[in-house]
Amino acid sequence: MSPRRGKDPPDAASKPTPERESGQLSFDSRLPGQPPPTGNPLAETPGPSRVGSPVEESQNTHIFAVSELVRAARLTLESRFSDLRVEGEVSGLKRSANGHLYFTLKDAEAQLDCVMYARDAGRLRFRLQDGQQVRCRGRLTIYEARGRFQLSVHAIEPTGAGALALAFEQLKQKLAAEGLFDPERKRPLPFLPRRLGVVTSAQGAVIRDIVRVAHRRFPVPILLAPTPVQGEGAAVAIAAALAEIVKVPDVDVVIVARGGGSLEDLWAFNDEALARAIAACPVPVISAVGHETDFTIADFVADLRAPTPSAAAELAVPVAADLLAELQLLGRRLGRALHAETRALRLRLERVRAALGDPRRLIDLRRQGLDDFVERGARALYAATARRRADLRSVEARLFRSHPQRRIADQRSALTAAERRLVASGTALLAHRRRSLEALAGKLDALSPLKVLDRGYSLARGPDGQVLRSCAGLHQGDDVTVTLRDGDLRTRIEAIIARRSS
Repeated sequence: MSPRRGKDPPDAASKPTPERESGQLSFDSRLPGQPPPTGNPLAETPGPSRVGSPVEESQNTHIFAVSELVRAARLTLESRFSDLRVEGEVSGLKRSANGHLYFTLKDAEAQLDCVMYARDAGRLRFRLQDGQQVRCRGRLTIYEARGRFQLSVHAIEPTGAGALALAFEQLKQKLAAEGLFDPERKRPLPFLPRRLGVVTSAQGAVIRDIVRVAHRRFPVPILLAPTPVQGEGAAVAIAAALAEIVKVPDVDVVIVARGGGSLEDLWAFNDEALARAIAACPVPVISAVGHETDFTIADFVADLRAPTPSAAAELAVPVAADLLAELQLLGRRLGRALHAETRALRLRLERVRAALGDPRRLIDLRRQGLDDFVERGARALYAATARRRADLRSVEARLFRSHPQRRIADQRSALTAAERRLVASGTALLAHRRRSLEALAGKLDALSPLKVLDRGYSLARGPDGQVLRSCAGLHQGDDVTVTLRDGDLRTRIEAIIARRSS
């Protein structure tokens, strides 16, 4: 492996070579510092042998590493095919996360791998799709990491229709599908704007034409938001100017204008961001871009399209003389209508006066009728008041009779009398019950066994605790309990003496 690599001569791509003139592809396998071959370098250089082979190498034999060989081929391709234009059909389009485009360019007999890096893909004016016939400009190279032969594309344009026309149609279809062109979302222009906003270049004839036409028709105030209308970044500047001008409170309508030009000159008004800014504008927008035959995306999104900037001023501002003439006509119509209405009312008044006679006599009759009505009302009021007063006295008497305080007093008196009767009855009943109790207690006391015991009698119980009434069932030796007045005696039967009946 060579310790250093040489550089291709800077004019290698510009100097004609027999291989380039004949259209054949060849590359020089010489390393820097090697003498040029006298014939075909591939024919004079034997094929590379494996590293470490025992085969003895000649003095002119060079062993290539894979990376060195691929790099030499890449440098040769890039130097001899540095600016190519290749036409074919796009196939297998892929977009990486970092914005690179990978696709295959093919025709009926062959295909070529292509790559377009993000810095170049961002400048495309249309959306690349599979199946499109395109013309690519770039250089041939080899991706060394995989040894893949590919075309590094710098620019792409469609064949047939131009790139701008294709981009225009693609964006038009996209925004139409989103409903930005629907007539339902178009807003009517104000009858007479308080202030007219204009977004265009401060130089040029456009703003002068708009001011001239607008002031000739009606001297409304005009506010200009100057912005570039052509070139790189013009679309962003127009959208920013539109956003700024609508912040002025009395701007009722905005004209976005530019003079005529080619499709490239008008391309700033075919920008998607500008189209969405026009659609989101809070006031109506008139698009006046180019001539009558020129159409841009801004024309379709705007609330109204004017064929020219001067026509936009005519659409936005009415003619003062026409307004004055119409106002005078309306004034005359109003005067005639008022005169006719006054005459009709006067005739009606005359008819009423003829039907009713002198108004003063009518007023006197009304006054007399009012006096009679007042008198009748007073009498009726007095009678009604007397009836109400009698009813009030009757209700008051009934209320006094049924007053709670009086009823409580009556109930309290009745309760006191009932209480006295209850106490007397209870006392008499208690005395009667006490006398009956004393009589019963005397009888009970006379019949009490204790009284019998007090007279010297005793009570005998057998072994089973039952009172003995007879000697039957007793035997000698049985224990008998004898109860006296002041205690019991435990006795044992020693002998049973039966009493003879008489």
